[in-house]
Amino acid sequence: MANDRPPIVGTVGRNSGQIRMKVCDNTQQITIQPQVEVTTLPTTTVYTDESDAYNRIPASSRERQTVCHSQREYARDEDQDGFCEVHCNTMEGIWVGLRNFLRPFRGIHKKYLYLYVAMFEWAYNLRWIDFDFLRRLLFPPSTYLPT
Repeated sequence: MANDRPPIVGTVGRNSGQIRMKVCDNTQQITIQPQVEVTTLPTTTVYTDESDAYNRIPASSRERQTVCHSQREYARDEDQDGFCEVHCNTMEGIWVGLRNFLRPFRGIHKKYLYLYVAMFEWAYNLRWIDFDFLRRLLFPPSTYLPT
């Protein structure tokens, strides 16, 4: 948080597709570990890069699988079925989406970054907007609608 690029920790559900993001003070284990525990179930397999900040994830009864970017490993096929199940590319793609979302604002004060991140998270998790959603958004239950 001391520099102009505050860290953001993020998790994405492989089955649900839902994301959770939080602006943090640092990328130390003591900061990241609680966020991982809050946003995942104890039976979850967590896929990460080789960062030491994730070393205590197995102590919280979660399995951890890693890829080692420093050795040019970005995805791994553990069970040799032709599908690379060990990767963190989904979250990497979401980071690109967040950067593209923030770019038009041309600089955001780090004090307010969490609000923009929350807006991106909400929009990403919404996925689609249908008529029923718009009706509820634009005409709350207290609004009188002519019949």
